Amino acid sequence: MASQLAERKFVITVEYDGTAYHGFQLQVKSPTIQEELEKAILALTGEKRRVIPASRTDAGVHAAGQVVAFRTEAEYSPEVFVNGLNHFLPHDIAVKRAYRVKNTINVRKEATSREYKYHILNSETRSPLCERFAHLVKGELDLNKMNEACALIQGEHDFISFASALEARRRGKTVRTIFQAAVVRGKEGLIVFEIKANSFLTHQVRNTVGSLLRIGQGRSSIEEFTQIIDARQPGLAGPSAPACGLLLVRVNYPYSFEEVAE
Repeated sequence: MASQLAERKFVITVEYDGTAYHGFQLQVKSPTIQEELEKAILALTGEKRRVIPASRTDAGVHAAGQVVAFRTEAEYSPEVFVNGLNHFLPHDIAVKRAYRVKNTINVRKEATSREYKYHILNSETRSPLCERFAHLVKGELDLNKMNEACALIQGEHDFISFASALEARRRGKTVRTIFQAAVVRGKEGLIVFEIKANSFLTHQVRNTVGSLLRIGQGRSSIEEFTQIIDARQPGLAGPSAPACGLLLVRVNYPYSFEEVAE
């Protein structure tokens, strides 16, 4: 009982290059972000602790603002957790901030939205500097048509057509609300798909990008995209764009972590 009362909850924001990892969630024989974070907590505190993410990223997907919670009996300040965990983490994972928060905080259920970006390198030649973080697509892309399609997915819809059959069976509920979706042209040949929703199905963003690219290349039409949405059949959208271009930008809450600090 005393041990439980001594526990404190911390929330950390984490940035990582997901190239070398099989996603966030623990796997038996493959390296994951969760495994590395839990190893670092053990090395710093001597405690075996389970970490809970606000969003599970897939293999090869990156994050700039992943939110992760864990409990500990260690009486360290947030600053010590940032510096200490970074000392033990590999070079491609970094804790950016840490907060001691109320024990009732639930980083997954209380999140109001997640924001992702998908980076497309629209170039006739590959880029060694971008290849880990952007999907190379040659030829012209019609961004106007792609944004027409983006307008169709905004709002509340059943996105089962953008999920795999396995995902549909596992979750059952496939209705999501997309608050924002747009394709914008960046610098140096980069095109960025930006999307914000209450939550996402597994592979939903990458399958959406795959469909948008077909439209931008003139290989599919707005009418066909509408039919994919309306059909509500698992696996219709796509093909799934490569994981390298996908970035979890941030997770949003109805409060700041400073406001719920202990």
